[in-house]
Amino acid sequence: MKIDQPTALLGGLSAAQFMRRHWHKKPLLVRQALPGAQSPATRAELFALAAQDDVESRLIVRETLRPDSDWTLRRGPIPRRALPKLDRPGWTLLVQGLDLHLESARALLEPFRFVPDARLDDLMISYATDGGGVGPHFDSYDVFLLQVHGKRRWRIGRLPNPELRPDVPLKILTNFEPEHEWVLEPGDMLYLPPGWAHDGIAEGECMTCSVGFRSPSRTELAREVLVRLLEAAETPDGDPIYRDPKQDATTEPGRMPAHYQAFAAEAVAKLLQCDPHAVDKALGEYLSEPKEGVWFSPIEVSLHGQGLRLDRRTRMMYDDRHIYVNGESWRAAGADARLMKKLADRRELTPQDWQRASPDAQELLTQWAEDGWLHPV
Repeated sequence: MKIDQPTALLGGLSAAQFMRRHWHKKPLLVRQALPGAQSPATRAELFALAAQDDVESRLIVRETLRPDSDWTLRRGPIPRRALPKLDRPGWTLLVQGLDLHLESARALLEPFRFVPDARLDDLMISYATDGGGVGPHFDSYDVFLLQVHGKRRWRIGRLPNPELRPDVPLKILTNFEPEHEWVLEPGDMLYLPPGWAHDGIAEGECMTCSVGFRSPSRTELAREVLVRLLEAAETPDGDPIYRDPKQDATTEPGRMPAHYQAFAAEAVAKLLQCDPHAVDKALGEYLSEPKEGVWFSPIEVSLHGQGLRLDRRTRMMYDDRHIYVNGESWRAAGADARLMKKLADRRELTPQDWQRASPDAQELLTQWAEDGWLHPV
């Protein structure tokens, strides 16, 4: 996408305009964002995926269609026989991480790559019978809701002080007050920033794709980065242990020694005094980690003179000093760095790119192919 040119995907806005005006700020309804949009999976394919152990899925059933109705939640795997009948109203099947399992779903993410990959969570699809939905709720991440089959009525509103029902297994709001309401048909899309309450109800059988972008908390990022810094700082043979040769006999054995506290504080301070690039490296490794439950199968492969394409499950990013792939990092500079950045941005390389790669870069790409992270095309 050329980020400065108007696009139908964003209602005639350019990607640059959308990011300035709407991203993380306010909703945007786009009619026919993707004309002719179709579901990346058939109903039968979704039901089959939901039955697999390695697919995250949920079945949500609204027992009645009254506002005070009861809700039930079942987590996958969900065999076909456990799904309600198709003519029963009020139930929803959610399949998470569809892009990890289907190339068609991975392709549906490409139009949204004007947002950094580091923010991407996944593509979820919601299948619902008439009246189905998950109740009024809010999310802590940015989401594009793309209608790909049937119709869904959306109501949205701001909610400064959300209150949740304590008696249901879902995070359903009790004080939802909609400000806007629309019916979306195939090809229509609704963007919502974090914190906007919304309620989507199927009008007949429908399917909606949700392209979600995660917003990790500061505590989560700090925890993950510190864990990696600590692992990198481990020195089995040279790490000083706590010593207290001047410890006096005490009549207060329950008191924490002040010297012990100082030793711990010094250890933390030393960890935080690391090279700033080490923090960048730890962050890149964390953000490029594959989703939980993702596995790659090693294979024997030859890449001579062929184009390359990243596996749909591979997460690849970079900064000024490092390349990050599936939770690992490498230093890169010069022409090889430009080649790797091209692979991360375009998710593929041409045969000519392979020919221009240095022997070291070719060896690394071959190793990634053998690990199942990319494939010849």
